[in-house]
Amino acid sequence: MSQHVAVIGCGHWGKNLVRNFNELGALALICEQSEEGRRRASEIAPDCKQTDSTDDVLASKQVEAVVIASPAETHHKLAKAALLAGKDVFVEKPLALTLGEGRELLELAHSNNRILMVGHVLEYHPGILKLQSLIREGELGKVNYIYSNRLSLGKIRREENILWSFAPHDVAIILRIVGELPFQVAAAGGNYVQPNIADVTVTNLLFNNGVRAHIFVSWLHPFKEQRLVVVGSKKMASFDDVGKRLVLYDQRVDVSPDGPVPVKGEGVEVEFESAEPLKEECKAFLEAVKTREQPLTDGKSALEVLAVLEAAQRSLMTNGEVISLSALRS
Repeated sequence: MSQHVAVIGCGHWGKNLVRNFNELGALALICEQSEEGRRRASEIAPDCKQTDSTDDVLASKQVEAVVIASPAETHHKLAKAALLAGKDVFVEKPLALTLGEGRELLELAHSNNRILMVGHVLEYHPGILKLQSLIREGELGKVNYIYSNRLSLGKIRREENILWSFAPHDVAIILRIVGELPFQVAAAGGNYVQPNIADVTVTNLLFNNGVRAHIFVSWLHPFKEQRLVVVGSKKMASFDDVGKRLVLYDQRVDVSPDGPVPVKGEGVEVEFESAEPLKEECKAFLEAVKTREQPLTDGKSALEVLAVLEAAQRSLMTNGEVISLSALRS
């Protein structure tokens, strides 16, 4: 595989992207401003060139594609510059911090015939893909309700709140399962560690087809939990990303003349492949660069996630006011 990718950022998450693109034989350049980050990059990819200037990345003729793993507030500026420089772009979530900035990036990618991909890594998780397959095959019946918990103690950020840091993963998966944007979003939460930066949020989504979903995220929690539960008319499923388990429950509620009757059954663990989700995501980006076909987590899907996040943020700032997404459907 030819070397053509530059990674901007070798920090908390960027180091994982550096490792994967290096293992895939596609890493041409690492851009990192901190000494600590450059030392880390040297340990992971000792043979790869380094720079502390994004201008070097954009000017390099060897670099075909840019992977952005810098702080969220820099995503729009760097992605825009890379697209204008004629590079394909893989930007970590969130795509940008406003819907307007996200739209600008999508339009730039389209007008310049560039690949624009966002790092919604859970969409490449074999467990999630297996769950989606069960839903498509009708194993769960009609999807009625979805909830997700993404909870831990730290890493507490200063640049973005918990909604923007944790919830994009869950929003992306829920939108993929339901197949449409919600028409209403409401969110509530609290900031306890830093002023005006929410540590805990609960976001409620209501879809036109009657599906409801809620997303509970917190970095102020006594234990780590990453769980997605889908309740269908026939069966229910639980994906536990911490325990690496997907369990299908033969449980439902039947309605009889005497009223609702819970039908309880055993939970059966469903096997799925053990591939590393991030490596699968990196492969998908390289494949998109090669084939010029937009990846699963393309700019359009990123914009839809951004629309939900922006609505949730607006609701959060107005003490849970219900926000309509009808204006975002164009």
